Amino acid sequence: MNTSPSSKDTTLISVLQGHFRGEFNLARVRLICLFLTALIKVRTINYDKLASAFDTPVAKSSSYRRIQRFMKEFTFPMEVVSSLIFKLLPSQSDLVLVLDRTNWKFGSKNINILMLGVSYKNIAFPLMFKMLDKRGTSDMKERIHLVKQYIKWFGLHTVDCLLADREFVGDDWLHFLNDNSIRYYIRIRNNFKVFSYQKNEYIKARWLFDHLKVGELYHYPKLVKLHGQECYLSGSKAIGKDGKPELLLIVSFNKPEQGVAYYKQRWQIETLFRGMKSSGFNIKDTHVTDLERLEKLFSLVMIAFVWCYKLGDYIDEYIKKIRIKKHGRRAVSVFKCGLDCLSKALLTGYNSLSFSVYKFLSCT
Repeated sequence: MNTSPSSKDTTLISVLQGHFRGEFNLARVRLICLFLTALIKVRTINYDKLASAFDTPVAKSSSYRRIQRFMKEFTFPMEVVSSLIFKLLPSQSDLVLVLDRTNWKFGSKNINILMLGVSYKNIAFPLMFKMLDKRGTSDMKERIHLVKQYIKWFGLHTVDCLLADREFVGDDWLHFLNDNSIRYYIRIRNNFKVFSYQKNEYIKARWLFDHLKVGELYHYPKLVKLHGQECYLSGSKAIGKDGKPELLLIVSFNKPEQGVAYYKQRWQIETLFRGMKSSGFNIKDTHVTDLERLEKLFSLVMIAFVWCYKLGDYIDEYIKKIRIKKHGRRAVSVFKCGLDCLSKALLTGYNSLSFSVYKFLSCT
């Protein structure tokens, strides 16, 4: 199937105009298309390399300036990008949300991103994020604001539960989740103190799970109080990376018996971050440190990531299963499978598949 520059330009513009109807003019949509296809071909957000990969007859220097102007002057609202990705989700209900933070350093500048993703199979779809102008953890106001935005845009009824790691705890945060009846499964540190109504005193959470043997699961059947909020605890014991037994303790709004099983899905957002930072689009290659411009860059990478993953997922499901190695893991990730296939199609102008690769950015 042909994917020549003129063909893909027209098809991709048509698909994205369907999403961005009324938001951007044709020139802006065309530039977004050029950026996305260049990003997938060169697999980096380095401006110089992106400009070299633009499917346009103008000089590279002209394309470079267009990218700079886009990042400096163009408004690219998070709601528009998030809505596009939400429409591309395989399902828009009973969603497992995953909250996490990633960071890297450019020179003396810390790039810190708070991400809210949606768990799907072995990945988290990137949905919305907040750039943090600091080093270290996010604060509770930032987390609450991000989840409130999600609820405003997509509705609380779409959420099954929310997963997060040990840094995402705190009284206001748990209070917000409890007040909104948002089911959550969040890991806590083993030395956190909880109030036991049974013992009528504060005790270390791990004391309720010290009896566990490696491989065992247990959910504490009674409510405890953590950071002033009533909640449930569940846990398991496994061998850690250092070869020693390690407790995994999960705090939850309800259904503690499901805590450990749900929490295991949290690692999927780590796979997402690897795809964005190293094994896919190399966002660390950017020299951009202005947060507003970084937001635009990151938003475009999110769209490209979802496009590649959806294509790879379809190939793995219906065309050719990705080979499983002896250690039980895939030879390549689903995302990398889609990226390799899409990159080749865009670079060579030839698509060996029997369908358009652009349909994976379409909701129809």
